[in-house]
Amino acid sequence: MSVTKAEIEAALSRVALPDGKSLLEHDLIRALTIDGGAVRFVIEAPSPEVARQMAPLRDAAEKVVAELPGVDTASVALTAHGPAEKKSPPPSLKIGGHPKPQAGPTKPSGVKRILAIGSGKGGVGKSTVSSNLAVALARAGRKVGLLDADIYGPSQPRMMGVNKRPASPDGKTIIPLHAHGVTLMSIGFMLEEGKAVVWRGPMLMGALQQMLGQVEWGELDVLLVDLPPGTGDVQLTLCTKSELTGAIVVSTPQDVALIDARKALDMFDTLKTPVLGLIENMSMFVCPDCGSEHQIFGQGGVAAEAEKLGVPLLGALPIDLETRLAGDRGTPIAVGDGAMAQAYAQIAQGLIKGGMA
Repeated sequence: MSVTKAEIEAALSRVALPDGKSLLEHDLIRALTIDGGAVRFVIEAPSPEVARQMAPLRDAAEKVVAELPGVDTASVALTAHGPAEKKSPPPSLKIGGHPKPQAGPTKPSGVKRILAIGSGKGGVGKSTVSSNLAVALARAGRKVGLLDADIYGPSQPRMMGVNKRPASPDGKTIIPLHAHGVTLMSIGFMLEEGKAVVWRGPMLMGALQQMLGQVEWGELDVLLVDLPPGTGDVQLTLCTKSELTGAIVVSTPQDVALIDARKALDMFDTLKTPVLGLIENMSMFVCPDCGSEHQIFGQGGVAAEAEKLGVPLLGALPIDLETRLAGDRGTPIAVGDGAMAQAYAQIAQGLIKGGMA
């Protein structure tokens, strides 16, 4: 009888770090695969320095898994995600300012694909979708980055549960942060909470250029860019100054949202950026008491638009209280194993199978 993922995770929960928390509690396990009696997974340390001290933990993890019934071989790799932490005090780092000239569209070194996640209007759950999709892709074994490009209203620091300022070894290079297996960068990390960004367009463009070009993203399979709502300077800069793989548009089903979503779709078409698919958010509400479904924002509007454009409907996500609470707590719902986590995992698998992530 083959070993199960749950049995492996239960065994790994017994392997503890010096602080008493397990490898699972520290979210260090990646790319767990079961092929008959062969089990493979990766332990991803937060830095090379930590990885050099974790060889005994790797051996212990390999041993407890190898001893499980149904396991013939256990193979464990130990890696470090991201650059080493710098111990010297960082020089002053300034974000914003006019963009620097560049010869043409560029892509951060080591990043295979860049996917923009946009919407025509605010309030449709685009940032919630972005954070959960990033986590779902990371849980599927992809190396994922998430850039919060909503300069005026950055929400990823709260949704991903991170509030530290990124380090800078030389006042130019930016060392990104990490949470839930995802590499992160947001203008929100550079500001006091509640502090408004009062910038004109050129400063927005300069900040986006910095967060794409000066951040040490490392080796990533995909970088998700959480765009601000609308069709303004940030969208124009990203589509014309970076090598975008494509865009995903998020909308709710009602006509008011779809009117603006169509403008976003037209913008990507004008800027020669392929739209890889649409996601319908808040597609329905399932009553927790009686189980009946209610289409609060209408029904099928995004699916019809996707069919009209000839692009995939990547997923339809219901209104869910736990998704909102999880985002407010800084632990995306996709981290768990419930129905919403499975919905995001299905969207992630669709992107992977389609060669988009």
